[in-house]
Amino acid sequence: MIEAVDIYKSFEGTPILENVSATFKTGQTNLIIGQSGSGKTVFLKTLVGLHQPDSGSVFYDSRNFTTMPNNERIEARKEIGMLFQGSALFDSQTVEENVRFPLDVFTNKSLEERRDRVNACLKRVNIENANHLYPSEISGGMQKRVAIARAIALNPRYLFCDEPNSGLDPKTAIVIDELIQEITQEYNMTTIINTHDMNSVFAIGENIVFIFEGKKYWEGASEDIFHSDNKELNDFIFASKFFKTLKEHR
Repeated sequence: MIEAVDIYKSFEGTPILENVSATFKTGQTNLIIGQSGSGKTVFLKTLVGLHQPDSGSVFYDSRNFTTMPNNERIEARKEIGMLFQGSALFDSQTVEENVRFPLDVFTNKSLEERRDRVNACLKRVNIENANHLYPSEISGGMQKRVAIARAIALNPRYLFCDEPNSGLDPKTAIVIDELIQEITQEYNMTTIINTHDMNSVFAIGENIVFIFEGKKYWEGASEDIFHSDNKELNDFIFASKFFKTLKEHR
């Protein structure tokens, strides 16, 4: 479980996050949603430690990650998997080398052990016999699955995903959503997903945090959205004609 307590973050005197608190549960897909400029990306980066809050704390299973000494934070980072927007694979490395990267950096396992782990992770994301290929030689959907394999290579306790469906067609996006949810439950991870994809919200949104103008305006499950009287949330979720019609028929 990850807990954010009264997170305040500003840049050059301008508040970006104002006393945001939220709880992200283990074994569930936790989503952060909000319009562009709402502060959701800054919130995600603060949770993962890329930004230091001006005040407030982030707890990883009761450990204060915000005030953790640097040597302890380095060790804690080994428990974190990160799925970046656009996959962020190394173009000059093969599929195998990309997935093996965190194992090369953070473990002392033999090459054979690392390769076995790579193959296990690739098999888990339904990619086999592609070890020798380069990112430019595989599809966007396969690149995303390779990135997921890399993110779980160290068997993390926490998984952060930044816009995992960015650039994917709707069918492939569904596959990626389902894969992230399955792996979350299988590994019993605390998974936090930053997204603007409303299909993801309704398909895998077990716990949703809605950020508006730097503040938390709503928190709940996807099925509760249809019963929410939060104007800002409704304006955001049901901005399209499709979701307005969907709400009317619930």
